[in-house]
Amino acid sequence: MIRIQEILDKVAAGNPDADLELIQRAYVFAATAHAGQTRLSGEPYLSHPLAVAYTLAEMGFDEPTVAAGLLHDTVEDTKATIEELDENFGEEVADIVDGVTKISLIPFDNKEEAQAENIRKMILAMSHDMRVLMVKLADRLHNMRTLDFQKAYKQRRIAQETMDIYAPLANRLGLYLLKRDLEDLSFKYLQPDIYNQIDHWLDKHQVVEKKIIEKVVSLIRDLLDSNKVNGQVYGRIKHKYSIWKKMQSQNLTLDEMHDIMAFRVLVKDIKDCYAVLGLVHSQWKPVHGRFKDYISMPKSNGYQSLHTTVIGPEGERIEIQIRTEDMHRQAEHGVAAHWLYKEKGRVNPRDLEQFSWLREIFERQGDEADSREFMHSLKLDLFKDEVYVYTPAGQVKELPEGATPLDFAFLIHTKVGHHCAGAKINGRLMPLSTPLKNGDTVEIITDPARNPNRDWLKMVKTARARTRIQRYLRTEERAHAITLGRDMLEKEGRKMNLNVSRATKDGHLAIVAQDMNFENADELTAAVGYAHITPRRVLNKLYAVMHPEAAAAAEQPAAPSIKESKETAKRKSEGVGISGVDGVLMRFAKCCNPVPGDPIIGYISRGMGVTVHRSDCANVANMEPERLISVHWDGAEEQQKPYEAGIFILAKNERGVLADVTRTLAGADINIMSLTAVSLLDGRSEIHVTVEVKDASQLYELIEAIRKLPLILEAVRDTEDA
Repeated sequence: MIRIQEILDKVAAGNPDADLELIQRAYVFAATAHAGQTRLSGEPYLSHPLAVAYTLAEMGFDEPTVAAGLLHDTVEDTKATIEELDENFGEEVADIVDGVTKISLIPFDNKEEAQAENIRKMILAMSHDMRVLMVKLADRLHNMRTLDFQKAYKQRRIAQETMDIYAPLANRLGLYLLKRDLEDLSFKYLQPDIYNQIDHWLDKHQVVEKKIIEKVVSLIRDLLDSNKVNGQVYGRIKHKYSIWKKMQSQNLTLDEMHDIMAFRVLVKDIKDCYAVLGLVHSQWKPVHGRFKDYISMPKSNGYQSLHTTVIGPEGERIEIQIRTEDMHRQAEHGVAAHWLYKEKGRVNPRDLEQFSWLREIFERQGDEADSREFMHSLKLDLFKDEVYVYTPAGQVKELPEGATPLDFAFLIHTKVGHHCAGAKINGRLMPLSTPLKNGDTVEIITDPARNPNRDWLKMVKTARARTRIQRYLRTEERAHAITLGRDMLEKEGRKMNLNVSRATKDGHLAIVAQDMNFENADELTAAVGYAHITPRRVLNKLYAVMHPEAAAAAEQPAAPSIKESKETAKRKSEGVGISGVDGVLMRFAKCCNPVPGDPIIGYISRGMGVTVHRSDCANVANMEPERLISVHWDGAEEQQKPYEAGIFILAKNERGVLADVTRTLAGADINIMSLTAVSLLDGRSEIHVTVEVKDASQLYELIEAIRKLPLILEAVRDTEDA
């Protein structure tokens, strides 16, 4: 366990005038508040805030941030209050802890919504004080380092969230060391077999690699000395996840990997950076297309460096980064080095010019009330490499790799994007779907008669463009839905001798809308047009409002049509209901096979009713958010129908393993729909089995029973079951 003196020493090393007494008092307060509490590892709970505070001190943060790291769990997990922290440590520390606490204390309907909204709150907290986010990142790092003590399914969930959000976020903020550790730790739990293979391979080859590193470092030092350039040279093996990514992108095996070493040269000023680059290229042949100048064109997170790859000694490809010491400090500690706690950590306009993507998130979040939509946009912002293009006036604009002229148009202005009719790239007319390359000059041709269409969503790569296109389409589709809904109500109304137009003018439809929890008559009419609700249900209520003398009779639902009867029967047989909606055709998605007890969500398919997916289905993230609706499982009496579900099993390839699995299934009175087994070269077998279960609880009990079998290495729900 880290000791408080180590934290104090680390802070004092960075700032001899630091207020160490503040940190010492925070330690005593946290130790008292957490007394008697333990973590899953059995360690005293205090070990966690100490680790968080040490990480913050290592990153060079100020005393209030380190103190907040020590106190970050006191309000949530002990009897301490924000008022106490304010009184004892001042408003600055209390505000940071309050920001961290508020992220975790909001009630939600389900885990998916909670995860999305917690991430959203964390991102938006940056607009108030960047240090709130820094404490959350340090908190996540220590939780990842102690993830061994969580259950397997929690390990995978937390690791996936870290890989999806926290590591890319650290990268976008320039926190390279933090990003590297989060990636490797997540990789360890998401791909344990591959992680261990790479780990063992590196151990096996470390002697050879170490010799090559020492040789190259010595050669570069001699090169600098002979040309009277002062500088420091370092070499290292790339981290495991970056090796895996390179293997994936280049379709290589471990034995085919040759550029797993990276070297760094630190010099005093920029002119020396370019001088060293010339010396390196004169000594070794550069690899074509592998030079990047991030000094003249920095990354959006402020990162600056020269990158080149050369054919080094013994024909090995080696990657060399050349930068100044200031650039290196920025590269290692990113936003911590950049902001330096100006204005008490608040983000000011000049800083936001440097981090334009962050400003865009702040501005855009108001347009995305739905947490899932916000998460989708956020991932577009985080997972990207940059390309730099020019306007006709010579201004440099940054876009994600693969971005198109449409992304560029929306980056310039929303109106330019809306009316984009064509684009010239380097003076030539090119399709709007053309991926832009570094150095391209882009000119947008506009036409006032041109407007976005749904195909544009397939072309764009930026969250900004996607959000603005979706907003336009929602407005257009809503207008169309209102028109369609009005036509449907009037047509059905004529069969019931109801004048819907007159009812609208007289305010009767508005009364029905209010009764059915819609904001106004237009919202109700749009819901009919979207097929969220049937015209007959609205008209039954409208009839009761217009003819109060017949209200008692009208309370009985009108006889449904033959089609509606079939749809309702179908829905009931599936055991699924839609909140506040009757008579809609339901079917289950084959991509994720939801079963009762799973969190579910509905997607309105044109002409095919509602398709029910598991909320964590990968396909849901790519669906149009405006078509996603809340659905629920009906009562237990309707859940007796068996549901198909898949189980993936990794087992030792030994005699009797299949017999053990089938015996376990039979003992649980489970019907097997299909079973396939494939032998692997490494002495293991992959088994895919499709079974019939009554609900998710039964499925997971079954998985736990299979996991306990002696020859089973792992058993999980098969999300790829058809």
